[in-house]
Amino acid sequence: MITIKDIKDFNAAQTLDCGQAFRWKELSDGSFKGVAFGKAVTIRIQDTDLIIDGTDENDFQAIWRKYLDLDCDYGAIRKSLEGIHPILREAAAFAPGIRILNQEPWEALCSFIISQNNNIPRIKGIIERLCQSYGEQIDEESFAFPTAARLAALEPDALAPIRAGFRARYIIDGARKVAGGEIDLEAVRKMEINDARRELMKITGVGIKVADCTLLYGLHRLDCFPLDVWMKRAMSVLFPEMTPEDFGEYGGIAQQYIFHYSRMHPELFP
Repeated sequence: MITIKDIKDFNAAQTLDCGQAFRWKELSDGSFKGVAFGKAVTIRIQDTDLIIDGTDENDFQAIWRKYLDLDCDYGAIRKSLEGIHPILREAAAFAPGIRILNQEPWEALCSFIISQNNNIPRIKGIIERLCQSYGEQIDEESFAFPTAARLAALEPDALAPIRAGFRARYIIDGARKVAGGEIDLEAVRKMEINDARRELMKITGVGIKVADCTLLYGLHRLDCFPLDVWMKRAMSVLFPEMTPEDFGEYGGIAQQYIFHYSRMHPELFP
């Protein structure tokens, strides 16, 4: 167990259950159990402390510190965003505990391929079945996310039991391109943003939205501002004269504040 005293700018629910990752489940006591990088842990807030059960100092330093983005000063970032627009200032103050996770790039890419035309409960179900079928078992109830190489060896029909539908073909194509080296996700991390999008969009079924989600949530490109149906609506109603580029180098964090604020204030969208 690891305890981080007096954690600042971190809310477990806002970060782990906001639609950026799909392998976290809230337990009856308000803690969250999940899997990342082949490790299963439980995360909870106790008073002002962040507690991670099921890990040790080595894994915390190697995985969880970066995964939870604990070295990033979100307070300073919020200050830099506050002057952009009054509604953004209000949205950031409404959910200051949101952080952008540093997910494993292949898992993020595959997860957002699965997310297309889908809702969060169903996405979580498909991913859980995918992991149970093709991921390595971690404990009695937890499985690692399957590697691109493992899935690349399959045909799309093999994924019928996970009920991914039309997305099965996209999953296998992505796995083959990543496992075969045609797409190097670490190289994509360093590309100019439009080049990075184009590279990811070589995968069958990957459009701008899936590419942008992969860049933000899997490659930690904080300047990337994914636009789904919710965000397009929020932009048209709340920021009608602005573009994603107007939010600058931390546009991805601004997007999370706006997304959460919009979902929690449906009265803004009659």
